[in-house]
This record gives sequence, structure tokens and C-alpha cells, in this order.
Amino acid sequence: MTVKKSKDFDAWYNDIVERADLCDKRYPIKGMNVWRPYGWEVSLLIDALIREELKKTCHKEVCFPLLIPEKLFKKEADHIKGFDAQVYWVTHAGDNELEERLLLRPTSETAIYSMYHLWIRSHADLPLKTFQIVNTFRYETKMTKAFLRVREIHFFESHTCHRDFEDAERQIQEDLDIAKDFFKNLCLPYLLNKRPEWDKFAGAFYSIGIDVILPSKRVIQLGSIHQYKENFSRPFEITYEDEEGKHRYCHQTTYGMSERLLGATISIHGDDKGISLPPMIAPIQIIIIPIIFKGKEDRVQKKCHEVYDTIQDNGWRVHLDDRDITPGMKYYDWELKGVPLRVEIGPRDIEKKMVTVVRRDGKKIGVQEESILEGIEREMTDYSETLMKQAQSFTKDMIHRSETLMKGIEGIIEVPWCGNETCGLEMEEELDMKTLGTPIPPVECTGTCLRCGKKATTWVRLAHTY
Repeated sequence: MTVKKSKDFDAWYNDIVERADLCDKRYPIKGMNVWRPYGWEVSLLIDALIREELKKTCHKEVCFPLLIPEKLFKKEADHIKGFDAQVYWVTHAGDNELEERLLLRPTSETAIYSMYHLWIRSHADLPLKTFQIVNTFRYETKMTKAFLRVREIHFFESHTCHRDFEDAERQIQEDLDIAKDFFKNLCLPYLLNKRPEWDKFAGAFYSIGIDVILPSKRVIQLGSIHQYKENFSRPFEITYEDEEGKHRYCHQTTYGMSERLLGATISIHGDDKGISLPPMIAPIQIIIIPIIFKGKEDRVQKKCHEVYDTIQDNGWRVHLDDRDITPGMKYYDWELKGVPLRVEIGPRDIEKKMVTVVRRDGKKIGVQEESILEGIEREMTDYSETLMKQAQSFTKDMIHRSETLMKGIEGIIEVPWCGNETCGLEMEEELDMKTLGTPIPPVECTGTCLRCGKKATTWVRLAHTY
């Protein structure tokens, strides 16, 4: 690599996403990048994990239109205030000016809830749990960065309707359980923060941010969970008839995550050799490299194909690299693309009835050919655990609890807070940081607020963010 991650993270990141064939930033609309085949394969594997988790919890997949009529968008006043400056408007069809402006969805509440009004009639229709994986569009005015801050966003969103607040709360707990299983597959530690009132999602009763700290020492939100109560069902008239024949408003929740998942995975696990993909989202989990010696080509190639068939038949995503280039060049290519395991097979390995297994983190072991499947399973599991432990260690080191407002902190600072908005905003200004919110689950705090001196009700987290 020409740029070292430890020296200049931003330059390293910008370089690596293109060198690893994840995306191409040269498309002539800023912030709308082209997914290259390898990057798109990774994204589809992430989508597959999301689908698996959602279908296990009885969510049904839908696909809503991209365009939203202005009248629908304006139905929920708080919501439009939150997105008005970020909206892309469609005003013409060919040369004909439209009678009503349309917008490219920045998110889908207003589109989906116009249909929920038609779909839900009685308590028997609840809970209604749907999700979609689509592109959303927001006019991002800050500096764009591939996957982390873009204007066309690959986005997952689930939307649910419930009989009452308590059932919606159970849904939010289910969402937190889904996040636990999902992020384990990405080997990503995350923090849950209840956003302060001034930074909750437009129209929400409360919002939970799913946050990760990157090697830049800045925090990025990868996802969010929102409790809406009746804030959307009232303007959209989403009601149901209960057992007594009374019409009641639904309580609603949403859960969303974006392509930032990939950006964070690259950022946290990558190194100076390239990206490092957790096995669950690696398009190629195992690369087989023939070590060719003159006069023994056929024997080596035959053995490589035999091993390839054995591994593939066991369900692993495996590729045999038989290009006519040196093994060293192949090592470089596949390390750059983050393949978890490399299997090397040469004449000496064949004589010993062994293969050489090399992990992306450099660990090399010899495995008996008859035990190759057990060896691969063991090393994949250990490699995933190693990625998670390294990321957890970094995250822990970046969280600093303090009884004073310490400037110049890198990472996240936790300080006592009374819960008053004025005090929170003053701390933001003094530290030049953004409030992430209060920890979930809550953490007991017995100190005093660092602004007003009153008894603190909670710790509050602040950080530099994307």
C-alpha cells in the first residue's frame, strides 16, 4: 500500500475502497458511486444476513416505489422538517411540468404508511412487520466518502405496526436482539445510545443510535431504531378495530441500517495490505494457490482441483487461482481483497499429504489433507473471533469516563449529565463534540452535572462524528 492506515486513515480509506475493487468514485454525480462487482457481492452477502434475521422474526419483505408525492410527504409536519433540505425533487416528466412535485425517497415512512392505512383493518392484522432493501436519496452537503457519507444510499428499513405501546416496545427489544446476532457476523462491536431529544429522528418519540467508532477516532452511526408511538399513525389514519369494536391508532417502530456497514467493516478490520473481510461476508472465503514447480505442474493442478471440490462440496465459497502469474502476485491480490483463508498446495505438500493454510492475519499452519475441512472450520472460527477481539479492544480503549469536561479527548467521552437540554448543548459547544446520547442499557451515575451542578441522572456520551 502506498498510504499507511496508521499514518493517514482518511487517505488510506479513500485509496483502499477503489484498489480492492469495491467501488468507483468517478461517476459524474458527487456522492453517487458505482458499485463494482466485488463490492456489490459483499453488499449482497450483508443483505442476505439481514434478510435471514428479519425472516426468522416473521418480517415480510416488500418493495415500495422510489417516488413519493409531495402531499404524502407533507402529512407529517415534524418529519418533513427533518428532511426538507436533503430532498431531491422531480418537477417534470419530459417537457411537461408535473401537477404535483414528486421526491426521491429520503426514507420511506410517508410512502409506506399511506398503504398501511389501507392494509390494516382489525386487531387480527397486527402486528404488521415489513421490511425492504432499497436505495434512498439525500442531498448530503458535507464532504462525501464512499459508503460512509453518500447521496445515494443502499438502505435496509423495517416498519412495524402494533396494538399498543407495550407491544411496540417488545418489537424494539427484538430489534436489539437482531442487531446482536447481525453485528457478530460482521465482527463489529457497537454502542447503543438513546439519542437526546434535540437529535432524535424526525417524528420519533425516541431514537436509538447504533454507533461504531472508527480508526479516525470519530464515531459513525450505522443504524437506528425508532419508537414512534402514534406520531405517524394519527396523520396517516392507521387504525385498527379492537375486540370490542373500538377504533384505535396503531403504535409503530422502524429499524434501519445502511451501506455504512460495509464502510465500517473496511475501516475497522483493514490494514496496510488491504481490506480484511469477516468470513460471513467474504465473496471468496478460501483461495487456493497452486505452487508450481517445473515438471510437476499436472500433479499439483490435479491435487488443487481435488481439494477445491472437497471444500466447495462442503458449502464454502472457494476459488482456485490458476492464473499464469507468480504465487507472490496472487498473494498480494487476495490479501488486498480481504480473503480470510489461503490454501497453498505444492509438490512438497502433496508428498506429505498436507496443505498449507494461511489466514488473512498472517497465521500459517500445516493441515493434513484428510482433515482439511476440520482445519478450515477451526481457522475460520478463530479468525472471526480474533477480528472481533481486536475491534473490541480498540473500542474499549476509545471510551473515556470523566468527572470533568476534558478537551482534546480522542474517541468518546462519558460525563455526568442532569438530562437538561441546555446543559447538554452547552457541553457540546465547549467540547466541540456531538452528543451521542445516553448508554443502553442505562449505566448508574451518582455524580453531578458538569454544567449546572445538579444531581446527574445519567452518563452522557459525546464524540466527534461523521
